[in-house]
Amino acid sequence: MATMVSRAPINPTHKPITTTTTTTSSIWDQSKAKFPLHRRQFRISASSSSSSSIQGGTSEGKTTSLPRPLTSTDLTGLPSEGSRIRVAYQGVPGAYSESAAEKAYPNCEAVPCEQFETAFEAVERWLVDRAVLPIENSLGGSIHRNYDLLLRHRLHIVGEVKLAIRHCLLANHGVKIEHLKRVLSHPQALAQCENTLTRLGIVREAVDDTAGAAKHVALHQLDDTGAVASAAAAKIYGLNLLQQDIQDYSDNVTRFLMLAREPIIPRTDRPFKTSIVFSLDEGPGMLFKALAVFAMRQINLTKIESRPLQRQALPAHNESTNGTPGSFPYLFYVDFQASMADQRAQNALSHLKEFATFLSVLGSYPEDVTI
Repeated sequence: MATMVSRAPINPTHKPITTTTTTTSSIWDQSKAKFPLHRRQFRISASSSSSSSIQGGTSEGKTTSLPRPLTSTDLTGLPSEGSRIRVAYQGVPGAYSESAAEKAYPNCEAVPCEQFETAFEAVERWLVDRAVLPIENSLGGSIHRNYDLLLRHRLHIVGEVKLAIRHCLLANHGVKIEHLKRVLSHPQALAQCENTLTRLGIVREAVDDTAGAAKHVALHQLDDTGAVASAAAAKIYGLNLLQQDIQDYSDNVTRFLMLAREPIIPRTDRPFKTSIVFSLDEGPGMLFKALAVFAMRQINLTKIESRPLQRQALPAHNESTNGTPGSFPYLFYVDFQASMADQRAQNALSHLKEFATFLSVLGSYPEDVTI
């Protein structure tokens, strides 16, 4: 039997000013469902905070006040009272993740974080209300680090947002393409523009993120170096747009997850997606058996990802996950198109629980059908 993990709400020592209401019933009938969600407090946060800022220079000699990315040492204290929802993202202003945060939560206060884990911790410690982080790209595949962090941190997936990625070649004003000897960007962005960069004969240099590359080129006034980043980054850092849409394929889309301390109530009046993670005993046909619980109920799977099982990340696990000598035990992350308010989904997970060694629901949330 699986160990079914309840992703309990965080109970911080210090809480920001919130408006609190308590739900008196579970999301679905606990007397019938084998996977009830316990009573939770649903909080409408009314917090915001003014971030520290840095002076980012531009090629025109102007300065722009930009928020300084949060680091792990910044995760103390309380946000001040306010009305705008605060949303953490990884990177610096101008990052694609910032655009995703603003698409997911219009008029939000986007809060940059240096690392993915810093964004998770900022939500847990009530410094921000939500986090929007990438999970997969249509060309580059999965962001494995965030799959691991989903299990390590007890946040809930409350939504998804898909963002079309349009890479641009940026440089300081007065610099022409023929002047460029190297270009900076995130490794995936460089790979996604390989044909264009190869044709131009430019040396590629990998850095942490796309907007950070643009910022570096602008602040150091480099005249032989460009950056692959967004048009928004060009505007923020005062760079010239040498070429737009330099990606090799036009269908370049990144899917982001919206994370919160509390789950949302699943519904059936609109398309929903549910994300789970589970592990299995070693043996012939075990994965086939696990996936069959969805196929026999006509539930469509949109994603399956396997990751090595890190026992210290599991809230609880059964020794049967040890597997055979020389084998590598795995966790399976699965997304399927059904709400947890749908009886088919409840029955499928009840069936899966009968032979899975570990099972956790990461979230049931509205599906982004805009792209």
